[in-house]
Amino acid sequence: MRTVRLIALTAVSILIALTLAARLGLWDALFPQSTPSYGAVMVKPFALLDQSGRKVTERDLLGRPAVVFFGFTFCPEVCPTTLADITNWLGELGPDADRLGVFFDTVDPGRDTPDELAKYLTSFDPRIRGLTGTAADIDGVAKAFGIYYKRVEIEGGGYTMDHTASVLLLDASGRFAGTISYQEAKEAALAKLRHLAEQPAPGV
Repeated sequence: MRTVRLIALTAVSILIALTLAARLGLWDALFPQSTPSYGAVMVKPFALLDQSGRKVTERDLLGRPAVVFFGFTFCPEVCPTTLADITNWLGELGPDADRLGVFFDTVDPGRDTPDELAKYLTSFDPRIRGLTGTAADIDGVAKAFGIYYKRVEIEGGGYTMDHTASVLLLDASGRFAGTISYQEAKEAALAKLRHLAEQPAPGV
C-alpha cells in the first residue's frame, strides 16, 4: 500500500513540475518542438554586429564549421555555464579549435549592446564572437536557426529570457550538423566538436 501511495505521489509531483515548466516556457527552451534534419541549410542572409561593433553577415558563418549558442548576458545560469563549457572545450581541442567559428548570439538585444557583450565575454575564450542587432534582426536569425526564445516578466519588475539551451553545430556550408545538449558529458561534446572540425571546407 505504501508503495502504491509513493508511486502516486511521485506521479503527481512530476505532473506538477511539467505543468510549471510549460507555463514558464522552460519546456520549449529545453526541449524544442522541432529539431532540424541533418544537412538542412540553417544559415540565411543576415546582418548583425559583434562585440567590437564590426558588421557580421552570413558569410562569416560559412567556409568553416561553426558552433552557435543563443543566450543573453543577464542569464543567471544556463548561459555562463554553457560559455564556460565552450571555453573548456576549445582549450581541450588544442589547434583544432582554430578551425571552428564560435558565436554567441544574444536573444536580448535591448540590453545586450556590443559594449555589454564585450564586457561579458572577457570571462570566456577570446575566440567566442558575440552577436547583437535590432530586435527584428535577432528574431530573423533565431527563426532561421529554429531557436525558441521568449521574454518573461519578473514579479516586482524586470524581466528574464527563456531560450533554447542547446549549442548548434553547423558544417562549413552552413548546414545543420547536430547539437550539444546543456551540460552534456565533456567527452561526448568533445567528440562532436573534433568530428566537426575535421569536416572539409566546401569544394574540397
